[in-house]
Amino acid sequence: MSSIHRDPTAAEVRLLEFLFHTARQVGFHQLSLRGLQVANLKDGGMGSLRLFPISTDWSSQQFGRAVSACTFDDEDGVAVIATLYLDRSGGPFELDVWRTDFGELIRIPEDPARLIRTTP
Repeated sequence: MSSIHRDPTAAEVRLLEFLFHTARQVGFHQLSLRGLQVANLKDGGMGSLRLFPISTDWSSQQFGRAVSACTFDDEDGVAVIATLYLDRSGGPFELDVWRTDFGELIRIPEDPARLIRTTP
């Protein structure tokens, strides 16, 4: 994992907003992008992120479970699966992005209608 925390890009925010909205629909109402920082994970360029919510003791976070997921086609037509994971206390923990050919992600869709909700 990269140790450099940064603000999410506009494209990452679109994807996270979609996944957070989906998670809120199944009861995870506390999820917020406010103050959220991210760090790139070493995943071969597929776009996975470690999530760092504001006012969280990141050193004590423990992996919890998947709460929302979606699929979309990358610019070249390759399927991509994005999954939001929470920590054990219910806070944002990780965005796992998997391009099904293990290649580098080209682009997160600008149109949220291209994101298709799936079951994690």
